[in-house]
Amino acid sequence: MLAKVIDVARVIEERAPLSLAEKWDNPGLQLGDPEAPAGDVVVGLDLGPELLEPPVGMVVVHHPPIHKPLSAIRADRPGQRHLLRAAALGVAVYAAHTNLDIAPGGVNDALADGLGLVGAVPIEAGPGSERLLKLVVFVPAGHEVAVREAMAEAGAGWIGRYSHCTFQARGTGTFKPLEGTNPFLGTVGQVETADEYRLETILPERLTEAVVRAVLRVHPYEEVAYDLYPLANPPIPRGLGRIGDLASPATPMELARRVRDRLGLPTGGVRVAGPGDAADRPVRRVAVCGGSGADLAAAAIRAGAQALITGDVGYHKAIEAVERGLVVIDAGHEATEHYYLDRWAATIEADLGARGFENRVTVRRRQGWLWSNV
Repeated sequence: MLAKVIDVARVIEERAPLSLAEKWDNPGLQLGDPEAPAGDVVVGLDLGPELLEPPVGMVVVHHPPIHKPLSAIRADRPGQRHLLRAAALGVAVYAAHTNLDIAPGGVNDALADGLGLVGAVPIEAGPGSERLLKLVVFVPAGHEVAVREAMAEAGAGWIGRYSHCTFQARGTGTFKPLEGTNPFLGTVGQVETADEYRLETILPERLTEAVVRAVLRVHPYEEVAYDLYPLANPPIPRGLGRIGDLASPATPMELARRVRDRLGLPTGGVRVAGPGDAADRPVRRVAVCGGSGADLAAAAIRAGAQALITGDVGYHKAIEAVERGLVVIDAGHEATEHYYLDRWAATIEADLGARGFENRVTVRRRQGWLWSNV
């Protein structure tokens, strides 16, 4: 079974809700019929000709092609010609931008993980903080592992940088199957006892539907007993960028080489700026922001960062940051965002598969550009 465009959109928005996006942003379905078949789904940074080559039924981009109000859509205007071609081909276009930057497990978490940052949190918490719930479900002995794994795969059980966090306690359940039931255990009309586990975990409120659906899919009972409790824990902080600690300190040049190698950049593909006495001074606390994150330099400094890794750092922004003692490593807009795309495509395909859909999701990279460091 193949998903429709709206099914893919729902999967994306469970991971990166539109409510997380910055006010100036414009994520979401930008072109196409929500009820149309999604077909092969292609993921990329920007809407370009390579994303529209068949086979493709839906394109998921990071940068929204419709960002500002348009007074016209013309084939002789850069960017707009691709929208016209997508419309002519019947290809839907969806954008997940700052909502994906901010979302847990999104662009910035992937960048922080890839560069080895420990305990990464948003550089500056924004208004999109999220309430936590506790899910408790009762599972017959022998099925607790399958249910636990299903909850974790759907996004439950995250506490900080730990996943699969659950608690289980063994006990005895009772029930009486009535006429018309088809019980997994026991006999219709008789009170039965069952060796069961109470399995509980924590989840963000937005994932409630997805996690419960995952539990019901693998749980053997005809009627599943579960509870959801609101928690008094502080909400999960949401915001752009991430800041964390290196497992062991590194000099700015060592860190820059790590960035270059992890992002697959050529020699000369990373720029470093820092105070004159910083070349041999190890740094431990590091901030990252995929894309253009130079505007977060002041917030990174307030959060204790010794270095900021991002892209699109202009000359004057670099001077301002360096004068305040911050090392700036510019790995480019594209590289710091492209790093996430393979993981993003795999996540979308897996989430669709968990719902019984068989759409293929692949990444296509920009072609036809001369964009190189020499």
